[in-house]
This record gives sequence, structure tokens and C-alpha cells, in this order.
Amino acid sequence: MPGTLVAMPGVLPDGETVPVDGSLPATATTAVGARGFGVYVHVPFCASRCGYCDFNTYTASELGGGASREGYADTVLAELALASRVLGDSPPPRVDTVFVGGGTPTLLPADDLARILDGIDRTWGLAADAEVTTEANPESVTPESLKLLRAAGYTRISLGMQSASPGVLAILDRKHSAGRATAAALEARDAGFEHVNLDLIYGTPGERTEDFAASLEQVVAAGVDHVSAYALIVEDGTRLAARMRRGELAYPSDDVAADRYLAAEAALDAAGLSWYEVSNWARTDDARCRHNLLYWTGADWWGLGPGAHSHVGGVRWWNVKHPSAYAQRLAAGASPGLAREVLTGDEAHMEDVMLRLRLASGLPLAVLDATGRAGAERALADGLLAADEYAAGRAVLTLRGRLLADAVVRDLLP
Repeated sequence: MPGTLVAMPGVLPDGETVPVDGSLPATATTAVGARGFGVYVHVPFCASRCGYCDFNTYTASELGGGASREGYADTVLAELALASRVLGDSPPPRVDTVFVGGGTPTLLPADDLARILDGIDRTWGLAADAEVTTEANPESVTPESLKLLRAAGYTRISLGMQSASPGVLAILDRKHSAGRATAAALEARDAGFEHVNLDLIYGTPGERTEDFAASLEQVVAAGVDHVSAYALIVEDGTRLAARMRRGELAYPSDDVAADRYLAAEAALDAAGLSWYEVSNWARTDDARCRHNLLYWTGADWWGLGPGAHSHVGGVRWWNVKHPSAYAQRLAAGASPGLAREVLTGDEAHMEDVMLRLRLASGLPLAVLDATGRAGAERALADGLLAADEYAAGRAVLTLRGRLLADAVVRDLLP
């Protein structure tokens, strides 16, 4: 399916041990930020847990002792200080993007989000045109809090709408009303945010064709300049998965998800939003999420917060999951890093193909080996790659190719 819901995973991979001081191999720090540098900040707090969510997030009752929202900004700033020591004489030339995700970042006071952003600026320096995004649940912001965030330097906000249907929101255990997301988008514009995104989820059990059409109509009417639309993925261990196992809800249909994606493309394209990544549409080039583009094009970033992932110079690592363990490590002067991996050339190539092929700019055919070129020729013959772009030396997915993006990627890899 075209889209998967991307957020901080609840299950972390295995890897080698991160040094106590968080130090990196010398080869990783020789050209930090040469392809761009971003900072991700994970805020793991939620007011309630949605039925489909397996992200690394915690409600108040799940936190236990040793962690709280009140001291969280200080703990993040402690990791930022450690990051500054680790990069030492090899700091990035600037911070191009900041993305505060979660969880629900806007459960923190606006002053705390402002302090975190100021700390990043003082540590490495924000580029003059830096993109600074925060995620938000629609019910967690007000016109007043949005004005405070904009004044603090946040330029972009991403609101979790998911659906305009009360019935679909109920199945997903979302707490906002059906019209609150678009109202919040308008409030963000009034507060001065340059860029506003609305997130949609499609393929929820019980969602009708007219439900998704209404969601798209509301998004277009809100006048946002960016839309993300993801197929529902049912993760083990969630309430939604348990309901499906009991037979209370049907499992998502791939055919329905494909129909929804085609509907999204038609409606958003007609409204002047163009796809630039399989699950993302923007009204202009400036409206594209530059932070995500850093991820998709192999740039460097430091992830702050429990469970956060980082990538610098071909080394990828991830922090301990629980906020209490995260805070305890930093309080002891140790890195919160749980494990890391050093990407081999083959692994880096595989990721480059997987991610770049999902972009509207596509992938240079020259980076493919003989097996990959043969796969690209088959994809072209099957109508999955655009002929004109192929003739110009690039692999670019057609609309049908976007529906089968994962299969095309498999055909281009050894």
C-alpha cells in the first residue's frame, strides 16, 4: 500500500552498545551536515491512547515514577548538551530543520517548547530560513497557544485530523470532534503559521467511501498547504488489533486502501496540491516538509528524547524507550543511547533506493546495479515507471506505480 503511518516506533531494533559518553566513530563526524542537518525532538506524552497506536508514548497512568511533563524540557536540554559534547569540534554548519513529534508535543506548555527550540539555536544555530515544525492534536491547541508557538519561532504545524467522520474517529479512539482539526488549521493560519499540514488515515474498518470523500472535502476547504494520507496499519498489541482478532471489526482491505489512495490523489491534485512523496502532497515546493526530506535523502539528524533515532555519518542509534530510564541516564551523565548500527555500503544503498523511489523526483538509474536496471526495465514495461523520466535517466513512479511502490523497490534491489 502507498502509505504507512510513520512515527516513533514502540519496538526498537537490536544493535551494538552505545558508549557511555555517546561518542561516535571518527569517520562519522568528518562531514556532519554536509547533506543537511535536522533535530528531531520526541515528546512521549499523550492524554489518552488511541486504539491503533503502538508508538513510544505514555499517558499519565502509564508513566509511573521518575518521569513527568514538568521536568521534561530540562531533560531534553541535558541530552542536547551531551550532543554538543559528542559532536565537539565537528558541529553541523547550521540546523536546517527542527521537528517536534510525539505523542502530543502540545501537551507541554508553549514556554517549554520555546525553551527547547532556543536551546537548539544556542547550541548549533538555526539557519535563517529554518523550518520548525510541531505536531499537535487538534484538541491540544488554542488560538492563544498557537500564537505563543509562532512567536517562539515555530513556522509549521502538523495536525492529526485522521478523519471527518465521527464514526471513524470513534473506532480509532480519537478524542477530538469531527470538525475540530480543520478549525485548528484555520486558527494556526490566523496565528501566523506559514505552513499547516493535516494528517489523514484511510482504510479504517467501517469507513465508507462517502466518509473519506467528506474528509478530503474538509481538508481542501481548510486551505492547508500540505496533506499527509496514510493507510491504516494494524499493529500487534494494540486495542484495534485485539478487536479484530475477536471478530468485532474487519481487517483493512488492500483493495479499499488502493481506492482511497486514488480518491486522495484525484481530490488533492484538483485542489492544487501535488504529490512529492507517495503519502504526502504539497501546494508549493516551499510547503514540502523539509525535515522529512532530510530523512528521505540520507542527511544527518540528532534525535532527542526517549526512543528517538539519530543518524550521523552513516551511524544510526536509538535511545532507551521509557522516559524514566531516559531521564535517569542523563542525570547520571551517561548517554541515553540504547544501541546503534554502522550502515554498510550495501545497507546504505538499499535505504537510498527504498526512500528515494518514493519521491516524485525519483531515483537516478545510474545508482542501480545490473539486477536493479533489469528490474527497472520490467517496471517500465508494466507501466509502473514513467516513460519520459526513464528516458531522461530517472526511475519515477507512475500513479499505478505508487500503489505498488514496495513491489517496485523489491525489484530494483539485489
